[in-house]
Amino acid sequence: MHMIQVNDVSLQFGSRTLFDHVNLKFTRGNCYGVIGANGAGKSTFLKILSGELEPNKGEVTVDKNERVSVLAQNQNAYDDYTALETVMWGHRRLMEVLSLRNEIYAKPDFNDEDGVKAGELEAEFADMDGYEAESNAEALLNSLKIDREVFNKKMSEIDAKAKVKVLLAQSLFGKPDILILDEPTNNLDAKTAKWLEDYLMNLGETIIIIVSHNRHFLNRVCSHICDVDFKQISIFVGNYDFWYESSQLMARLAKDQNKKKEQRAKDLREFIARFSANASKSRQATSRRRELEKIQFDDVKPSSRKYPFIDFKYEREIGNDILEVEGLTKKGFFENISFRLKRDDKIAFLCSKSQTVSMLFDCLMGLAKPDGGTVKWGQTIIPEYLPQNYDNYFDGVELTLVQWIAQYSTEKYEEDLRGWLGRMLFSGAEALKKASVLSGGERVRCMLSKIMLGGANFIIFDEPTNHLDLESITALNKGMTGFRGSMLFITHDEEIISTAANRIIEIDNVKIFDRDTAYDDYLELEL
Repeated sequence: MHMIQVNDVSLQFGSRTLFDHVNLKFTRGNCYGVIGANGAGKSTFLKILSGELEPNKGEVTVDKNERVSVLAQNQNAYDDYTALETVMWGHRRLMEVLSLRNEIYAKPDFNDEDGVKAGELEAEFADMDGYEAESNAEALLNSLKIDREVFNKKMSEIDAKAKVKVLLAQSLFGKPDILILDEPTNNLDAKTAKWLEDYLMNLGETIIIIVSHNRHFLNRVCSHICDVDFKQISIFVGNYDFWYESSQLMARLAKDQNKKKEQRAKDLREFIARFSANASKSRQATSRRRELEKIQFDDVKPSSRKYPFIDFKYEREIGNDILEVEGLTKKGFFENISFRLKRDDKIAFLCSKSQTVSMLFDCLMGLAKPDGGTVKWGQTIIPEYLPQNYDNYFDGVELTLVQWIAQYSTEKYEEDLRGWLGRMLFSGAEALKKASVLSGGERVRCMLSKIMLGGANFIIFDEPTNHLDLESITALNKGMTGFRGSMLFITHDEEIISTAANRIIEIDNVKIFDRDTAYDDYLELEL
């Protein structure tokens, strides 16, 4: 069969309905990215698929011969096993056979019946590539850059970052028929995430189902998107970008009720043709292109989710002198950092310690004093800064959001300020909330509003996606990509780096890499 069938599945927690009569089919050779608003039930849906959670109604059907592998979320579940054993436990039946076989051979009164049973176990063990299991597990750990000295350490003795990689290797071990991954790129460095992308794209017939907020990852590996919305789950052909652009297109067309359906269908066909042409780099490209070409107007529906409007504009044009940094040093963080910005530079900083770049940005903005070196800004430059910590703008501040935003706007009419807040998803009574009670995501949206109102032609972002949901991250990405000024930023969101940066600077106490290059090209370099 080699598929997962979801039949009439409904799930309720108390009075809250997460899923209502969901019917889906996941087929071999495809990779499905599960997306949805926070709290929509993405991770819960994966638990239903894996059999960890029973739905209130309906069932999930998987052929009994299909091996399902799930990325373990409990880092302490394998503390009594070595890293190598933990990886091999990804194929539970193989480990059970190995244990039974060893028990039989260890018997002091080994008889003919035991010999027959041992022979059967040996045959099953061989069918599961048992004799290569240890070397295959080692190869996975090597690919994930786990030191060999860790292989035979107990899981309880290794650090959390290594544990995450070991559990990832466990889920991949033995090339399962069905692979279910919940946020697999969390805590992975960029090169390891790239390795995982390539590995998944070469799994052939495996059904892969992923929950991830990493849009760059979803775009690279997914042949389909599962959108959790309206208490339903709908499957769309294409990667995340295709789903987002098509749902936005439908939302725009739906607003204009006077448009003829034929014209709307024509717009969709042109849009799909454009994406079909770009499918050549994607997984299962040929079949996906055919599927895209078959999509009808009614197959694509607008999403219920709302996106803030983020657009950074400025009036003062940038001169030739922008920013020159020479020999900048801050003890305990970095030393002898030098770089000079050219017009239109958008530089992504990479560093294993984010506090290093935070301190660098603070020194550039005059919020921290360096121990040596110089920072020289061009006369035409109007900079704005989104620091990683902006709590001082909100903690204990009893202003309403209308009053808060008025501090940074030349426009003082409440109606206009409310309109501005509405663009950032603070509509109606939301605009009268006190600044002090805002959530992390709401605070970021307010800080982004402040930056937009400042009209800066130079912006520094320090981990701007922290606390944001996928919709706001997508909107921010669009704003950063469209910004015509200069920009410095650090973010763990690879899609932003890939689409917004034209130059990469990597720092490890000192500057170790600085080149005009796209992020994807940087990942291909052997450094």
